[in-house]
Amino acid sequence: MRSRYAAILSIVCSRRIAVSAFQAVGSNGRIHESSKSIATTSSRLFGENGRSSAAVADKDLLSKTGSEKNNRAKVALDTNPPKGTRDFYPPDMRLRTWLFNQWRDVAALYGFSEYDAPVLESESLYTRKAGEEVTQQLYNFVDKGDRAVALRPEMTPSLARMVMAKKGGLNLPLKWFSIPQCWRYERMTRGRRREHFQWNMDIWGVNGIEAEAELLSAMVTFFKNVGLTSEDVGIKLNSRGVIGEVLTELGVPEEKFAATCVLVDKLEKVPIAAIQGELEELGLETSTIEKLTDVLTNTSIESISAVLPKDSVAVKELTQLFELCKAYGIEDWVMFDASVVRGLAYYTGVVFEAFDRKGVLRAIAGGGRYDKLLETFGGDPTPAAGFGFGDAVIVELLKERDVLPTFEGSGYDTVVFAMNSDLYGVAINVASTLRAEGQSVDLILEAKKTKWVFKHASRNEAKHCVIVAGNEYENGEVSIKDLSIGEQKNCED
Repeated sequence: MRSRYAAILSIVCSRRIAVSAFQAVGSNGRIHESSKSIATTSSRLFGENGRSSAAVADKDLLSKTGSEKNNRAKVALDTNPPKGTRDFYPPDMRLRTWLFNQWRDVAALYGFSEYDAPVLESESLYTRKAGEEVTQQLYNFVDKGDRAVALRPEMTPSLARMVMAKKGGLNLPLKWFSIPQCWRYERMTRGRRREHFQWNMDIWGVNGIEAEAELLSAMVTFFKNVGLTSEDVGIKLNSRGVIGEVLTELGVPEEKFAATCVLVDKLEKVPIAAIQGELEELGLETSTIEKLTDVLTNTSIESISAVLPKDSVAVKELTQLFELCKAYGIEDWVMFDASVVRGLAYYTGVVFEAFDRKGVLRAIAGGGRYDKLLETFGGDPTPAAGFGFGDAVIVELLKERDVLPTFEGSGYDTVVFAMNSDLYGVAINVASTLRAEGQSVDLILEAKKTKWVFKHASRNEAKHCVIVAGNEYENGEVSIKDLSIGEQKNCED
């Protein structure tokens, strides 16, 4: 704190601001004409009761300009945002910016490049498979050009569209990330809204399990950076290959694997009776699903190996993934759980889900391998893996663990104010000089009492306050207060 305080003093004093900018007072003690001009302007701004204009002063302006019909039809404005959405006031924006910066910092550490896409996409991008929840949760409509469009519920299909648009022109492998706003009309719970921002990290063009290991390491790095430990968060790992091999043993055709996985994922939320109709549509017996769910209670590679073929590709792949996690030093964070399926039909291999170990909150993040997604859009087979990480749940978790920083204050470096309107031009010069040196400066624009200014500076967590006062100014001085320690010094040339 003292070093920054010294820097403020240096900027204000050693750069001779006291003479060049502050001292608009001549040798005869009179204010120069240029300063008078600024002072006159600032007097109009300050006024006796703050800034005003003729329009504001005329209390009857609305009735004069509004039509009689409009005046009769006044309806109170609903100040709430649409259900399931949020307003972001300045403290909320500071929190959001902090979180996004945490995500961007991790992405940069791992060599990912940022991309973006329109929030409005063609509806067909999301209606790949019947039965997926996402198809029932779209914010969709027909636009004025008679096109069926939707607000994006997830980012991965947009990424696939962008990759296809380049027609093989992208150099693989690619490592891309984005922080899109996504929309789903779904039941709201703690940490689940109808709009949310989501950190997406994707690797395209890598066939091996190395891609998943890199993604898991990036996720853990974020958790560590924000103050969470492996006692707070765990990551469950599984493979769609495990489920596929079990379904093969149970006589379920391969073309029904994806739809079956979607149904199995629903069992975490509803009893088996609730999906009976969908099972019948697939031609599956309840007993088949019951046997499958029995297998999915396994929580170790050894136990799942006992019910799968000896040459199981899925077991080999998962074993290698755990070895890589150990190499990354994240083995305490990950565990095998055969019940993790993930609800999107496009997953083809390893799937994973980060969760709150205390069980208070729903899934924190999730992802996996989706090698066949591009094929569903008519593209060439391209290996891909990635994850999505929503903003709402992680913020709730950070609050729950009491590790979320405070964002109430604006965090200005310096607040600058003039004790009277005649010195407002001097305050402008002080603020401008500090800003030119890279300081974030809040210039008080109205006549305020000193007590109010200090309270305002404290409320916004400002570090310093520069006071341009009459007596000090006549001596070629200004006062600088270090708000962290309450120390105040006069600065003179």
